[in-house]
Amino acid sequence: MSKGVDPTIPRLKWSGYSEAADHKECLSMCRRLTDSVYPGLDLEWEIESVAKQRLGETVLLWKNDGTLGGLAVCHLGPGSEAGSGVCYVKFGAVQPGPDAGQRFGYLLDACEAFANSRGISRLDAGTNIGRSEAYRKMLAKGFRTYLQGVAMHKPDEPGYNQPTSYVIDDWR
Repeated sequence: MSKGVDPTIPRLKWSGYSEAADHKECLSMCRRLTDSVYPGLDLEWEIESVAKQRLGETVLLWKNDGTLGGLAVCHLGPGSEAGSGVCYVKFGAVQPGPDAGQRFGYLLDACEAFANSRGISRLDAGTNIGRSEAYRKMLAKGFRTYLQGVAMHKPDEPGYNQPTSYVIDDWR
């Protein structure tokens, strides 16, 4: 899915992984969040790879109590998977729970604000339609489908493709 970046989007309570004072602790918080989405899901390698290669940024969304509420691994511009003029959310997720839908909306806004801060005009992200709540939220935020794919799983289990899973992942 894709949308144009709104240049007036305000900056919410988010930061970048590159700004973290303690990367080891930050990765631990990211691991706890992704493990709450799907046991064993760990994005450490992807987060570190994007940081080391300067391919973009991992956007971290903070809750009012100071805990991590969401994250998005974003590729940005030439030399990355995004390409020129695009911010591509390779993976994003929010902590499950009653406020997950609202947090997911904030995460999408944070990704858009990040893209805007870097002068990028288009934001790309993908989600499985099986995650119907996330899909509807993305539509409501102005995302439109430009590419459809089919997911096949072995064994035939839904994984985190549940209606209330607020996850963005790589569909390219």
